[in-house]
Amino acid sequence: MYLSVVIPAYNEAKRIVPTLKSVFDYLKKQNYEYEVLVVNDGSKDNTAEIVQSFQSQVSSLKLIDNKQNRGKAKAVQQGMMAAQGDLRLFMDADNATTIDNLDKMLLHINDGYGIVIASIGIKGAEKIGEEPVYRRLLGQLGNLWIRFWAVPDIHDTQRGFKLFTREVTEKIFPKMLTFGWGFDVELLALARKYGYKIKEVPIVWKNAPDSKVNIWVYPKVLMQTVKIWWNLITKKYD
Repeated sequence: MYLSVVIPAYNEAKRIVPTLKSVFDYLKKQNYEYEVLVVNDGSKDNTAEIVQSFQSQVSSLKLIDNKQNRGKAKAVQQGMMAAQGDLRLFMDADNATTIDNLDKMLLHINDGYGIVIASIGIKGAEKIGEEPVYRRLLGQLGNLWIRFWAVPDIHDTQRGFKLFTREVTEKIFPKMLTFGWGFDVELLALARKYGYKIKEVPIVWKNAPDSKVNIWVYPKVLMQTVKIWWNLITKKYD
């Protein structure tokens, strides 16, 4: 199988169907084999039931239905490890980065990159919709912090749209120790540790007005970034 798309979902009953329709409208035009895995992270609404009903329309849709909420990082890890594709993409259920951005990312896999990540921090990126001022400012400051402690050459670690080869997935995802909002930073830091090439690609990103990212996420990511740095220098990942 060429491509797996992993979508973590927690209480996404209102957004999951439009996202799945967008994903499958794109994928059915491609000439490769694919699968889509929705990892239901113990939703309290009927996210799982909605995905199950959608499965009757699309045979390549799979549901991992967890009864307990364990957080996005665990859901992403579980989905990426369960996937069968030679390439594995995880994306957010809010469809803030639509799957057609994958076109420009696949080109770099052919150039030998093990990870290709979506970015709004580099030239050529486009943002649709206004973020709250606090998110914009804290995001910029947080990025400087992350670059200092963990991944100096990455301008945007936090977009929920990242593509991995099978080899990189199987190497770094089992080594995850960070299961909060900082898990993206850890994945990229681990990739650097093991010598994999990372390509940052400018994308079109739409701000979701009902985003689940609140002001308290930022200090958590900053603290987790320092912990990732400490884990690296104390060889916790070896």
